Amino acid sequence: MLWSQVVVISGETGCGKTTQLPQYILESEIESGRGAFCNIICTQPRRISAMAVSDRVSAERGEPLGESVGYKVRLEGMKGKNTHLLFCTSGILLRRLLSDRNLNGVTHVFVDEIHERGMNEDFLLIVLKDLLPRRRDLRLILMSATLNAELFSAYYGGAPTIHIPGFTHPVRAHFLEDVLDITGYKLTSFNQIDDYGQDKLWKTQKQLTPRKRKNQITTLVEDALNKTSFETYSSRVRDSLSNWMPDCIGFNLIEAALCHICRKERPGAVLVFMTGWEDITSLKDQLKSHPLLGDPNRILLLTCHGSMATSEQKLIFERPPPNIRKIVLATNMAEASITINDVVFVVDCGKAKETTYDALNNTPCLLPSWISQASARQRRGRAGRVQPGECYHLYPKCVYEAFAEYQLPELLRTPLNSLCLQIKSLQVESIAEFLSAALQPPESLAVFNAIGFLKMIGALDEKENLTNLGKFLSILPVDPKLGKMLIMGAIFRCFDPVLTIVSGLSVRDPFLLPQDKKELAGTAKSRFSAKDYSDHMALVRAYEGWKDAEREGSAYEYCWRNFLSAQTMQAIHSLRKQFSFILKDAGLTDGDMSSNNKLSHSQSLVRAIICAGLYPGIASVVHRETTMSFKTMDDGQVLLYANSVNARYQTIPYPWLVFGEKVKVNAVFIRDSTGVSDSMLILFGGTLHRGVQGGHLKMLDGYIDLFMDPSLADCYLNLKEELDKVIQKKLEDPNIDLYKEGKYLMLAVQEIVSGDQCEGRFVFGRESKRPKESSDDSRFTKDGSNPKSLLQTLLMRAGHSPPKYKTKHLKTNEFRALVEFKGMQFVGKPRRNKQLAERDAAIEALAWLTHTSTDTNQNEEDGDDNSSRPDVTDNMLKLLGKRRRSKRRPG
Repeated sequence: MLWSQVVVISGETGCGKTTQLPQYILESEIESGRGAFCNIICTQPRRISAMAVSDRVSAERGEPLGESVGYKVRLEGMKGKNTHLLFCTSGILLRRLLSDRNLNGVTHVFVDEIHERGMNEDFLLIVLKDLLPRRRDLRLILMSATLNAELFSAYYGGAPTIHIPGFTHPVRAHFLEDVLDITGYKLTSFNQIDDYGQDKLWKTQKQLTPRKRKNQITTLVEDALNKTSFETYSSRVRDSLSNWMPDCIGFNLIEAALCHICRKERPGAVLVFMTGWEDITSLKDQLKSHPLLGDPNRILLLTCHGSMATSEQKLIFERPPPNIRKIVLATNMAEASITINDVVFVVDCGKAKETTYDALNNTPCLLPSWISQASARQRRGRAGRVQPGECYHLYPKCVYEAFAEYQLPELLRTPLNSLCLQIKSLQVESIAEFLSAALQPPESLAVFNAIGFLKMIGALDEKENLTNLGKFLSILPVDPKLGKMLIMGAIFRCFDPVLTIVSGLSVRDPFLLPQDKKELAGTAKSRFSAKDYSDHMALVRAYEGWKDAEREGSAYEYCWRNFLSAQTMQAIHSLRKQFSFILKDAGLTDGDMSSNNKLSHSQSLVRAIICAGLYPGIASVVHRETTMSFKTMDDGQVLLYANSVNARYQTIPYPWLVFGEKVKVNAVFIRDSTGVSDSMLILFGGTLHRGVQGGHLKMLDGYIDLFMDPSLADCYLNLKEELDKVIQKKLEDPNIDLYKEGKYLMLAVQEIVSGDQCEGRFVFGRESKRPKESSDDSRFTKDGSNPKSLLQTLLMRAGHSPPKYKTKHLKTNEFRALVEFKGMQFVGKPRRNKQLAERDAAIEALAWLTHTSTDTNQNEEDGDDNSSRPDVTDNMLKLLGKRRRSKRRPG
């Protein structure tokens, strides 16, 4: 390190690279008389790793944590003025780099676990590579637990590499064929179905449904099994392997393996690798009902997941009482950097839930997939840290050999919105050019989508420069859309509820859904929603109730009674303080909280701010005769998560739902949602465009169509334009008081969003003057729209079934079509083919739907022509009225 700025170290599990190397450098600097100036930062991919390693290193040095060794993770930290070795998450170091681009005062940076290829780690590699020429005195040490050091060495211009042999004890690996042989367990087509409980019966039953298409899990298995005979194994094992269902996790097989370990193997803790929280909780429930594995006098059953509170995660390190075996159910977070000293056995299901990003559909997918060979070796190594161990891999050896050698980097499989914003805050000219310098650059479409999103929410201008909004967003350690919601809440003086919502969406859902009390938990959450069709408002009320209970000293009972996570509520409380401090420091909020919350009582304004933040996450609410569905622009029909308050309603009066996150599992699900009105969407959503016809407004490239009187459309357009201008003024100069500068504008906006009755009247019809005697039907086709599609859209959004077409072949060799809906029929003119005939019939129906009854108007109100009220939606409203009245009658 005296002659090289960068060193790449590959060290097998247990070699001590994480705990020892930073100490060696610290001791070396102290001996050289430079100890006072030595400042080492060691990054870890996970918070539990940073905390566990710092605790271990400080104990080895015989010091309390916070002296020479400290740690810093989000919302937690322990360091003092004499701290010279700081363990932190990669995100913490990135945040520091945004404000201190030269890392002034830092002498050494360790980036640990780089083989995991997390997004933050890959981003760090680019930024640090750019920093090194400016800081010739800075030393960078990259540490990997796998033997791919050459890749990182080449990236840093041939940096020297050091390999440290592992000092792990031998671990005996048993693959599926061996596990079946050892345990005597027989796989059938029925005992591999994973039981997710009564509340997720659909998920259990889905495993029995044959797949129409092969997924990547089954494809890899089929190819591998076809090349292997297993002839050295018994016929019973071969029969079991022929019945093996790789799509299932294998709860019963895991149970059998655990029973074998507990009954026949030596003492020692067991670490079970699962795919996610849902699988962990379902397996835990199954094991608790087992006579041996559920006996608390013999088994201590613990769980470890990234979203658990730190205090709960730390339990896995404690030794159990004598004669009790510890079993830890964990996700892949337990693969690296943490040592559970008493683990002797590892059970590996071979899968991990991985976010993959479909750039074409702009949708993240969260699906189980096979791990890499490197991850499998890491998991196996957990069993041999302090004594010889055994690993039960619940997949055949031939399948392991077909695994990819290393995991696909996160940069290539997740949305890049936050990353691109961070890149721009480093004063980089071109985002795409910066990312092209990555170890493995992401595909250009993913970068294009991220830049497009940042432009849409107003964080970047057309030249890809940070806007005033973008500059504020870049200082907030939160997703850009949540950051925008927070800033808008501050501008519109309804800061407190928005602060709670953003903090709540930045952590795990505080509403718990215990498997055995799901209905009670759902009812408790519904009470917080107060029938206002909003998960976000339910969160605000839950937090306010928790604050009151905490003041009275009954916070624990409040959480227990309302199925809330006390740790998550505390995390929300901490985040609120952090965000509040950042915005106050930026000048967007006052020290006087009462002035920041003058309009916090206005629920309609808070909804509008939620809409401003979550746009373009918009789903239309489609009512049919007996059902209700939800559609988004990119995905078509979507479903609501079961724990959403909106999933409990038979009907939602709002025409739109805004949502922050959608995930494709089997179908596309949207998480927390809030109902919003047309006015909220028009004024606080994205860019508005005029349609070809008067009174037609469009958003999201025409996915959202709104029809109204042309003068009203002009009013909305002008109001939105003025509103955008005053918001820009505030962002340019945070000291401006908008409620003085634009008093009447702000009052008008408040009145409109609170006065909209939310029935979606602009969606189902339109109000525009009928053109004078135009026999030309081009008004339905001149903007390129298809009359058939337009008719179907209007009817379905109004809650009716799609129209039906009948076509007759005439003697003149022409075709005449008839369109029918709600008992009414419309006949078109004869045309030369069926398509044109149906199109003409649709035009006739549309003409009726948008008909202006001038005679009626002339007879009304003194017969004054100028006073005739346009009623182009009259016929549509008749249909809507019938449907709505018939729906209300039974209630």
